[in-house]
Amino acid sequence: MVATKKTKKSLESSNSRLQLVLKRGKDALGYERTLKMIRQGKVKLVILANNCPPLKKSEIEYYTILAKIGVHHYSSNNIELATGCGKYYRVCTLAIIDPGDSDIFRSMPAQTSEK
Repeated sequence: MVATKKTKKSLESSNSRLQLVLKRGKDALGYERTLKMIRQGKVKLVILANNCPPLKKSEIEYYTILAKIGVHHYSSNNIELATGCGKYYRVCTLAIIDPGDSDIFRSMPAQTSEK
């Protein structure tokens, strides 16, 4: 029970930071918009839900490695990520272009898959 409480608290904390980014910063929701922004070189951090389809996930990770952008693997599914973003539809990928007043980069360390 302690582990679930800790996970829930950290999830709420990351959700509040996500909401601050969406209010004050610039972002791109969705797979196609995320890829477009990565190709343009505007993205600072990409957040992927844990149930993102493998093909989309690998393609986004490939482009982020080329562009040297950080990737954060969200600990919950796309419905929880959408709830954290304040949306009523499922969100599998989220690209943060400008964090605004949020300290999301310190709270969500970039997990690059470089070897």
